[in-house]
Amino acid sequence: MAYAYLPVFYKLQITSSYEYLNLRFNNTVRLLGSILFLTKMLLYIPIVIYVPALAFSQVTGINLHLVTPVVCIVCIFYTTLGGLKAVVWTDTIQTIIMFVALIITVIIGTVQIGGVKEVWARNSEGGRIDFFNMDLDPTIRHSFWTVTIGNFFSWLASCSINQAMVQRCLAMPTLKSARITVGILVIGIMTLVSMCCFMGLVIYAFYHKCDPVTRGWIQKSDQLLPYFIMDTAGDIPGLPGMFVSGVFSAALSSMSTGLNSMTGVIFEDLIKPRIKEPLTESQASLLMKVIVVVVGTICVGLVFVVEKLGALIQAAGSMGAITAGPLLGVFSLGMFFPGATSEGALAGGILSGSLITWISIGTQAKMAQGLIRFPQKPVSVEGCSADWVAEYLKLTLSPHIKATPVERPFWLYQMSYMYYTAVGALAAIVLGIIVSYFTGYNRKKKISKDLLSPVVHRFLKDDDPIQNNHIELSTKAENII
Repeated sequence: MAYAYLPVFYKLQITSSYEYLNLRFNNTVRLLGSILFLTKMLLYIPIVIYVPALAFSQVTGINLHLVTPVVCIVCIFYTTLGGLKAVVWTDTIQTIIMFVALIITVIIGTVQIGGVKEVWARNSEGGRIDFFNMDLDPTIRHSFWTVTIGNFFSWLASCSINQAMVQRCLAMPTLKSARITVGILVIGIMTLVSMCCFMGLVIYAFYHKCDPVTRGWIQKSDQLLPYFIMDTAGDIPGLPGMFVSGVFSAALSSMSTGLNSMTGVIFEDLIKPRIKEPLTESQASLLMKVIVVVVGTICVGLVFVVEKLGALIQAAGSMGAITAGPLLGVFSLGMFFPGATSEGALAGGILSGSLITWISIGTQAKMAQGLIRFPQKPVSVEGCSADWVAEYLKLTLSPHIKATPVERPFWLYQMSYMYYTAVGALAAIVLGIIVSYFTGYNRKKKISKDLLSPVVHRFLKDDDPIQNNHIELSTKAENII
């Protein structure tokens, strides 16, 4: 991100990262990129809203559908009034709260179990420590390869060409400071994800003899963390509130960032180019506030859809990949392949998006039908109450219960969701290059070096269709020289 993608955006100093697609290809490709991004955020933000509502409902007993509108109204309010500055400063405070809540929770859980050594021992016995599953089978959801390769493309798509990230980096005064920001981002994400993974180990270690989902104390595995908080620290004044604040902080920061970036893209890419006379600053501000409210309201409605999905990690990963992969592919096609044409980028983006949509929705449908079932790690209930265990065994071992054969679904539906973004990106690039080859491969059109990643500058030949002069940008897309 710091050395291959960011320098291009920083050189151009564009408001929307999708302006790049207009400069490199044409307005149609830019429109495709904007629509893909907006679709991605509309699929992602409802999941972000649902998570804290679920936690709050677990902690307080209040219906999550009453919590959801309140969360959104608060977020819409400060995003509308404060814009990017409010989003950045609230994100800063929310990140601190999120880290503090997670650290306290991890420490309390570890102490109650008996220390890090005991946590590790219980997870080792339960088969939870599984770092180096080197099986190359792409249908294994979480192997060394799916996590490493799949996550590389997922994070690359989330950071390098995402409007929300580009917007923040371009707010930095210099490219050097923007790169430092990326370095801080890497360290922060590594720390946060590692803490979340360790939290999973702590929860398993605490319930390793009596699984709350099997026992019936909670309905979904997504409720494990809030249930664990109330079980271990519910009697400590203020701690459940700190935990809920941490979860809400994570959600609000993601939602506010999403709303702000979506508003920028809708205004800059969809509305502004189609307005004959430029709006005044006050008119533009009012219009963007209206957009925030409308988009936020739509996201609230989509929460009801999210509730029907399966496990949230898989749902978020597969739904997000529908647009993340094609977007990464189209941007990479423009930055790393000087001969790519607008026809190639358009075809690559559309065909790649269609492919991942088919795989993702098909997989979710087969999961809902019970035709795709993922092997689960074993859980134990031997530590639950004796009466309940006896009743449970009586039901599960009843002779009239027979296992029904499961139909084997189409092989692409069995592929790990971690690979979706990678497949989408590579499909967009390969298809884009093929179509570009048959549409002239850009031998006649001259493009500026500013539109290509610094990584490929050294490989350019004298006969490549490259202009060395810099692009002069105007605020109006139609006046770009």
